[in-house]
Amino acid sequence: MTETAARHLYLARHGEASPDESELTDNGRRQAVLLGERLRSSPLSAIHHGPLPRAEQTARLIHDQLDGVSLQPSELAGDYIPHLPKREELPPDSADAMLDRLTQFPAEEREFGPRLAQEALTQFTGAVKGDKPRHELVVTHNFLIGWLVRAALDAPNWRWMGLNHANAALTVIRYAPDRPASVLFYNDMGHLPPHLRWTGFPPDLHV
Repeated sequence: MTETAARHLYLARHGEASPDESELTDNGRRQAVLLGERLRSSPLSAIHHGPLPRAEQTARLIHDQLDGVSLQPSELAGDYIPHLPKREELPPDSADAMLDRLTQFPAEEREFGPRLAQEALTQFTGAVKGDKPRHELVVTHNFLIGWLVRAALDAPNWRWMGLNHANAALTVIRYAPDRPASVLFYNDMGHLPPHLRWTGFPPDLHV
């Protein structure tokens, strides 16, 4: 019988990006540094990041605050639609609005996203082989974090929608052998000062 150990999956959305999303803003860079400082005491072994500049820059700034942690680009940590729901999956009162919103995203994200999302579940979730727990950070985008949290909670596939994550906030999911996945905390902004919290959220969702 193969021995397995717990995986702790740390999830962070990239820092605040410029309007054209080509780079981080000054606020975004500061958010990333502060997140890296928070993670100094965490036993991380790897940082995976999506290919887009805002995720890569965030990951590098976090990496600069840590010692002995590998930095690994990953297409699976990119920005894409993880699941395209059918109308019958959705709540009747909101189905039209939700489907209309999805049509606004590029066709490539909608076409290839579901395959990448399934591969991300295989790559980033579940207990790990061996007797040593693994701690990994994925620097990614709002949709993938919602998808992975949804999966950890065994929620319907469409429920990645409506899960919002602030820039440089932190979520941690634990996958222990023979136990359900446990969301230890979600969208934690405790390492950010008040003026750097809630970026990435529409103003009407700030609380």
